Amino acid sequence: MPGENLSRDEARERAALLSVDGYEVSLDLRSAVGDSGGPGGGPRTFRSVTTIRFRCADPGAGSFADLIAPSVTAVSLNGKDLDPSEVFDGSRITLDDLAAENELVVDARCAYSRTGEGLHRFVDPEDGEVYLYTQYEPADSRRVFANFEQPDLKAPFRFEVRAPEDWVVWSNGVGERTDGVWRFAETKPISTYITAVVAGPYHYVTDTYERTFADGTRLEIPLGAMCRKGLAPYFDSDDVFEITKQGLDFFHDHFDYPYPFGKYDQAFVPEYNLGAMENPGLVTFREEFIFRGKVTRASYERRANVILHEMAHMWFGDLVTMVWWDDLWLKESFADFMGSFSMVEATRFTNGWVTFANNRKSWAYRADQLPSTHPVTADIRDLEDAKLNFDGITYAKGASVLKQLVAYVGRDAFLEGARRYFKRNAYGNTRLGDLLSVLEETSGRDMVSWSRAWLQTAGVNSLTPQVLLDSEGRIDELAVVQEAAPIAPADHPELRPHRVAIGLYRRSGGDGSGALERYARAEVDVDGPRTVVGELAGAEAPALVLVNDDDLTYCKIRFDTGSLDTLRAGLGDITDPLARALCWSALWNLTRDALLPARDFVDLVLRFAGRESDIGVLQMLHAWANSALTHYAAPGWREPGARLLAEGALRELRAAEAGSQHQLTWARFFASVASSEADLAVLQGLLAGTERIDGLDVDQELRWAFLEPLATFGVADERVLAAELARDDTASGKRHQVRCLAARPSAAVKAQAWASVVESDTLSNALVEATITGFARPSQRELTAPYAAKYFEVIERVWAERSIQIGMDVVRGLFPSLQDSPGTLEATDAWLASHGAAAPALRRLVIEARDDLARGLRGQECDGAAGR
Repeated sequence: MPGENLSRDEARERAALLSVDGYEVSLDLRSAVGDSGGPGGGPRTFRSVTTIRFRCADPGAGSFADLIAPSVTAVSLNGKDLDPSEVFDGSRITLDDLAAENELVVDARCAYSRTGEGLHRFVDPEDGEVYLYTQYEPADSRRVFANFEQPDLKAPFRFEVRAPEDWVVWSNGVGERTDGVWRFAETKPISTYITAVVAGPYHYVTDTYERTFADGTRLEIPLGAMCRKGLAPYFDSDDVFEITKQGLDFFHDHFDYPYPFGKYDQAFVPEYNLGAMENPGLVTFREEFIFRGKVTRASYERRANVILHEMAHMWFGDLVTMVWWDDLWLKESFADFMGSFSMVEATRFTNGWVTFANNRKSWAYRADQLPSTHPVTADIRDLEDAKLNFDGITYAKGASVLKQLVAYVGRDAFLEGARRYFKRNAYGNTRLGDLLSVLEETSGRDMVSWSRAWLQTAGVNSLTPQVLLDSEGRIDELAVVQEAAPIAPADHPELRPHRVAIGLYRRSGGDGSGALERYARAEVDVDGPRTVVGELAGAEAPALVLVNDDDLTYCKIRFDTGSLDTLRAGLGDITDPLARALCWSALWNLTRDALLPARDFVDLVLRFAGRESDIGVLQMLHAWANSALTHYAAPGWREPGARLLAEGALRELRAAEAGSQHQLTWARFFASVASSEADLAVLQGLLAGTERIDGLDVDQELRWAFLEPLATFGVADERVLAAELARDDTASGKRHQVRCLAARPSAAVKAQAWASVVESDTLSNALVEATITGFARPSQRELTAPYAAKYFEVIERVWAERSIQIGMDVVRGLFPSLQDSPGTLEATDAWLASHGAAAPALRRLVIEARDDLARGLRGQECDGAAGR
């Protein structure tokens, strides 16, 4: 649609011209139920009537409102009726000759969504019930009501909703049903993208948070949590409320600004594209956070982290919001950091920084080495740029940098800065400088130089120890060498100041045996290409030097030769979980950088992962081992490597403690690498009950995990999968079945899967994702080879015709990464060379996929050399 991709310049111009006093939004959602779609087979629609009161700084000037809708019935500006066919182009409403004070009324037919963008409509296959919820970030509220869709035009909102009689409706404010209409209390001034509506026959549980402050003031917050009725038997709302209350206590203790949005509802909704969304008073989550089967502690930790991440947004993002998406980090980086910070200090998940170092930072390191890397404060030209910048830089690198900032300015100064920031900017919008100024006040530090090095430049540095020993075998000199990672095509030469801890490790036994334990530590400032750590001179020669011990800075860790030899021989002997996790992460980075052969990394996993105590780290090691085999191992070693991984996984599965989370984790990993006839027979036996592993409960979710490889290798056919769906005839079961159906080893199956995603838009976002996952199987490279050329023929059309979320899923998910040959690299380069005018966001996705492919080929070359 023309004008759908709002630019930063347009937003700036509109913000300078307009101020919004309030919205009244009326939605009629009674059309959500029943069998009829739109007229003539068009989309199913609902009525949306919006009244906007706003001022214009230059009377007589013109502007526009945003609305993406199939049709507009009426438009009125200051009492004058406008012809919708003249002023509405499908995404914008032209507003000419504005007065100093204005009232705009728009009556439209808006479309229910099947892609998770706008107002998503879901029909539960289990009982036929219809569920609705909204998801807007960054700019999809215009799919539900007319507005000025940019974060710096905040306003109070009043919603009213007509819905089927047996439904309940929720929004940001407290709601009440009178005369058949749900009416909601006016919100505080908030941005359009965090307004929300959830409606349907949801299962709803309530609780209350109570707090008395030091001055005697009492705060009472109504709490609610909801999910589909079909998930109610699995909904552990008590744990959700416990984490919620612990988080509210933590943020009240440290922010000195009471939660400002009244109630606190949390909705777990189906077919959600994201992890969660911080709508004030009505946070939405993907319903996969309600666990239908047995999961590990890591899953509960992940849910707690997300609950607290979204809660942090109530202050960082909702109360105080960035002016434009350039400063997205002002909410996402802070929420990512505060999620872990509060979780470690306020909940039972006290090892959260281990997960952060091993998992979140891994995401950041990958993103920061792509050609599309960008500073934490990014250059966001338009909404398409904004959508792609919800990435590992904005979240995980930004959070890592903030973790350093706390060490740099001090915890007290950081939190005092946050408190002043909230009070000065409440219900307003900010830029980078607004935060830096309060941190300079509270810390006395030069925040401009720090920001320039860490927030306004891109790329990740590597830190490598250099150890020189004297004639007595003691350290004569220990230095840290800093390098900037080369990232084509741009140059990112920045060397940054790091506050790091250097840890020295040795064996606990005097004879060179025993555990690897730290015996010396020095905390130093690393700046420039080489820094000598004088404090460690004279120390006993270490078996292992760990740069960035305790994970104080954001960097890639490298090892000297002796340390690497120690890790090869005894990585599992490191006693400290965080130090061990940092070593694993560093070894994975070496593998991705083609400095460690993939088979060596797999060997380390086989020898030491069984001793890993942290379940989240273990799950990450399994994912890395799979990736090493799929993308970085030489083609000739894939089959023997898969055999070794499957044998090792089955061995660890049988050895694991009965009923333990480690047993469950090894069972899932075994299923993911099983390929031989014997492996598949084990899975079949576990499903049929003829094979038994003491303590392993093969629940419904685990059954689907076992069926996936059986479908992939042609053992479980359509009949078997249909029978399993009959056993689990739910929305979750349907997603699993669709993925397994697309995974079957048949040319006809692949053709059907491709067509259902690329040539049709009938599948929901969740089923698109499931189909793509099933389509692309590492063991089926020959079957999917014909689609490499087709991919480059269709992606520009898909990007133009489909929503941005579906476009991203297709472009990322169907890139021919498994056709890992120089020929595919050449085809990618040819497409990029001949499509210079393609949408920048589309080109970015292809460039990122191309970089992953090239990195994989370099890794395969390294691994192949090791095998010769």
